[in-house]
Amino acid sequence: MTDLPIYGVLLFGAPGVGKGTQGKILGTIPGFYHLSVGEVFRSIDIGSPDGREIYQHTSRGELVPDDLTMKIWRRNLEGQTILNRFKPHEDILILDGLPRNIHQAQLLTDHVDILHVIYLVCNDQEEMIHRIKRRAIRENRSDDANEDIIRHRYKVYHSDTAPVVEHYDKSIVHEVEAMGSPAEVLSRILEVLIPVQNSHYQTNMKRRTKK
Repeated sequence: MTDLPIYGVLLFGAPGVGKGTQGKILGTIPGFYHLSVGEVFRSIDIGSPDGREIYQHTSRGELVPDDLTMKIWRRNLEGQTILNRFKPHEDILILDGLPRNIHQAQLLTDHVDILHVIYLVCNDQEEMIHRIKRRAIRENRSDDANEDIIRHRYKVYHSDTAPVVEHYDKSIVHEVEAMGSPAEVLSRILEVLIPVQNSHYQTNMKRRTKK
């Protein structure tokens, strides 16, 4: 991957809670780099072997196998690093859609030092399902258009993904209310992330002055 340490923040929460929206906004702020594993999956040619296997699982609302997920994630991040879009010595990685189970969380520790987990919380599941269906129409996402598949994704989330929060020390997990305008939710997230970015920036400045 890279010899430099990679520091990351996880955007975590149920389907439709707004991880992608907030990740995209955060990714426009210098010093943050947003990587959505879902978007990476959708960018892969469905005619390729990896693309076909991904579609077989996502079209049924299932998780993509761990080995394939990690392989594609590593390959994408390496490419973004080579292109200098992601700068490990400067940027904090905002991870959206990974890890999706405990095993992936364990594998991720070999590559990323997780500083904080932003746990977006919305107790209104029907509202989140409505968001997903609205997004499916707007973005032409067939995997999000079928309500039966959406509800199956929720079952998978509760059985496989929700327990991931317990993998991380409680001191770095921050519950953030996900209801409200994008700007409202962003302001709640930034209350956590501004001190993180300030500390990261100061560490980088000290490293540079030692050279």
